[in-house]
Amino acid sequence: MNTDTRIALFDNLEWIDHLPEAALLVDAGRDLILAANGAMGRLIGTDRKSISGKPCTQLFTDQRPQLIAFTEETLFRSQGWSRDFFLQHRDGHTVELEISSSRVGEAESQNLLLLLRDRRQLRTLRERHDANHYHRGGLLEWRRVEELFKDMERENQLILHAVGEGIYGVDAEGRTTFANPAAERMLGWRIDELMGRVIHRVVHHSHEDGSIFPLKECPIYAAFRDGSVKRVGEDWFWRKDGSGFPVEYTSTPILDNGHPVGAVVVFRDISSRLEARKELQEALKEVESLKHRLEMENAYLQEELSAEYHFHEIFGQSDAIKAIVRRIGMVAPTDANVLITGESGTGKELIARAIHQSSSRRDRPLIRVNCAAIPKDLFESEFFGHIKGAFTGAVSDRVGRFELADGGTLFLDEVGEIPLELQGKLLRVLQDQQFERVGENRTRGVDVRVIAATNRDLKAEVQQKSFREDLYFRLNVFPIESVPLRRRLEDIPILAQEFLNRACQKFNRPTLVLREKDVETLKAYHWPGNVRELENVIERQVITADGRLDLDLLGQDTAALTPSVPTPPTRHFDGDLLTEEELRELEKRNLVRALRISGGRVFGDDGAAALLGVKPTTLTSRLKKLKIEPRHYQAGA
Repeated sequence: MNTDTRIALFDNLEWIDHLPEAALLVDAGRDLILAANGAMGRLIGTDRKSISGKPCTQLFTDQRPQLIAFTEETLFRSQGWSRDFFLQHRDGHTVELEISSSRVGEAESQNLLLLLRDRRQLRTLRERHDANHYHRGGLLEWRRVEELFKDMERENQLILHAVGEGIYGVDAEGRTTFANPAAERMLGWRIDELMGRVIHRVVHHSHEDGSIFPLKECPIYAAFRDGSVKRVGEDWFWRKDGSGFPVEYTSTPILDNGHPVGAVVVFRDISSRLEARKELQEALKEVESLKHRLEMENAYLQEELSAEYHFHEIFGQSDAIKAIVRRIGMVAPTDANVLITGESGTGKELIARAIHQSSSRRDRPLIRVNCAAIPKDLFESEFFGHIKGAFTGAVSDRVGRFELADGGTLFLDEVGEIPLELQGKLLRVLQDQQFERVGENRTRGVDVRVIAATNRDLKAEVQQKSFREDLYFRLNVFPIESVPLRRRLEDIPILAQEFLNRACQKFNRPTLVLREKDVETLKAYHWPGNVRELENVIERQVITADGRLDLDLLGQDTAALTPSVPTPPTRHFDGDLLTEEELRELEKRNLVRALRISGGRVFGDDGAAALLGVKPTTLTSRLKKLKIEPRHYQAGA
């Protein structure tokens, strides 16, 4: 058909009315019936003009997926044939159809001509579908291929009936040539219902989710197109009743004189396997859940077992530690103020943190204030905050420690260092939970629990009038003594091993083990720096260890175990002039001596600044300039 003839054909669609069979001209791309002839109208008992211009899918309302698959096949092959469709006659009876289809127009055209026949009128014409095969491939060729499949079926009849897998054959057009009883049972179709039908449109037309499975993408047909075996591990077949089931299958091409003429498909229902896999996955999830639950329960039991010895980083098994843990357990649930007393390095801050973490305030912050490190003139600002311009250097508003700790806990370390003139303001906050920022008239309310700690004898200082008695009693609602290490020697092995493990990990060193000799050496030492000194000693041992610990010098020369600033040779002033360097060295020696006497404290009545008769801020500036660290001279450092 030349171009002019084709244009004329689509300009005048009356030619379709001269066809002897019911016919539809359809634009598949737009799902639109372009024309219908009178025979089509008579087939369903209506006027042909009422059919034209309507969607084709509207005519086949209940068979939309099959129609889409059929039209796709026709566009792909340029022709098609099916006995799967039906229409409703105007009087209500169902018209079972046989449809032949072909593409008309250009090669890229999506216009299809459908010829529809009433299957009841065709039953008197035996093997009418063979005529369609003759139309497309030749009657003799079809019969030769059919005989080939029949011979295969006869030769393998016993196998086909005995195996549990479904087996069916298809020719090169995808039409069913045979099926075994297992296939009939699984698919719900009888062999005579499947014979000659394109089986993809019967059992394989859609994916599991109902989406269309185009025939050209079907692996079964790819087998005889390229002559290779196709194995599919998980797919979906549909039964006659509309239900589906998962399958795995193999499509093996059948060759005749070296040319593929079809395929044999062996499939298996894998519902049980998938269900078992699902059950296994659920069981594994349950096992994982139980495992996690057991791990949590085990961790809880371990925590319960070790609570006596490892309570919030408080290690030990001595009676002193047990007593501390019991007192923490008593006071933690309350909001009572706590005063922790004890020597430096005994772990007073650990006790404070344990109280906080065991209280109802654990989700709010624990704010620590080192009272010994705050210059006297900045105490009020540190505690209560200030507003912009309150004093020289106050360039912006600042929130104080009490405000930061609102809803939580304020830990006042070295509380004995608070200047006497500021103790009254601290007492007011403890009593009223109210304060004012420096330079501000507004009163602010807070909800703060106070835990204080000191290494000084506050009771003696109360008698000496250097610490307010009312503040002492306000802080000392619930006293806890942090026992020095020399009074709980049985805890030394536990603490030393814990510090040893941490240090080895911290410094990336091989794991070291405490020997009985090492433990005895550690117990024999008097530990003036307490737990902090023990930790420092262990860390230095790990750094310097050559495969094992060497604690022989412990107690003989403590200076060998503590860092210090080298002392220059002493030179007394004899009236001669000193150089600038000599003056600097003389000043340095004097400052170091003051720090040693004060135990590394700069502030306070017995601090290095008071001994030297200078302001703490002035001394701090000098120490920084000379690169002297006061903490190197603290007890246990």
